[in-house]
Amino acid sequence: MAANLIDGKEIARQKKEAIAKEVEELKKAGILPGLAVILVGNNSASRTYVTNKEKTCKQLGMHSVLIEMPENASEEELLEKVRELNNDASIHGILVQMPLPKHISEIKVIETISPEKDVDGFHPVNVGKMMTGQDAFLPCTPYGIMVMLDFIGAEIEGKHVVVVGRSNIVGKPSGQLFLNKNATVTYCHSRTDDLKKYTKQADIIVAAVGKADLITKDHVKEGAIVIDVGMNRNSEGKLCGDVAFNEVKEVASFITPVPGGVGPMTITMLMANTLKAAKNIHKA
Repeated sequence: MAANLIDGKEIARQKKEAIAKEVEELKKAGILPGLAVILVGNNSASRTYVTNKEKTCKQLGMHSVLIEMPENASEEELLEKVRELNNDASIHGILVQMPLPKHISEIKVIETISPEKDVDGFHPVNVGKMMTGQDAFLPCTPYGIMVMLDFIGAEIEGKHVVVVGRSNIVGKPSGQLFLNKNATVTYCHSRTDDLKKYTKQADIIVAAVGKADLITKDHVKEGAIVIDVGMNRNSEGKLCGDVAFNEVKEVASFITPVPGGVGPMTITMLMANTLKAAKNIHKA
């Protein structure tokens, strides 16, 4: 048996089409959803992400602002810029591209963004609302995972989900979203003893550790759904995930490829959050 591929590009395309239609409707009501992205320094990976975000914004007919600050910008200068955007009525979503230079506190920056404009879903207010099952901006990658599973009609209630990874961006919030949907959730991570013992029981595995080929065929029970969030380079310099794709696809029922799986969903959900922010702010 070979697994069905979960095509993130196609799901993202359909989702973006729906977002573009809604943006069009809002424009008729005089509302133009706006996203501001702040880039500090010149990290090449960050720059690529930021360029993609800008491009997607324009594709969907949204207002997009890119603010570039030098590597040596002070923490206070950045916080001041964030406060300015909090008060800018043309901006509904604010995103500060991580990682930041060492001298700037990521926590301080996240906490300075207005929770109503926190389209990354990282502000403690949004995290708290997500934890307690209230309406909130959800972190984009975990949100994208849930949309993908919904797209393939995966049953989540009552299923055993094993999340491998515990970052604040993917691992922890992913587990919480599954819990909110009545799944039984086990968290594992890079220091878990006997990882196979846990993953072998999983109906759904989310691999988000950042270690190439960590999840092999032996980790996966027949018919499980495998979501690969990893973005690594293999020995040949090729992009690969945390899952040994070619062998795991022999036992899984559904699997996401890398690239072309979870990646395209992340930026799409950022756009969905920006649209939601505009609708919330204007009560549209």
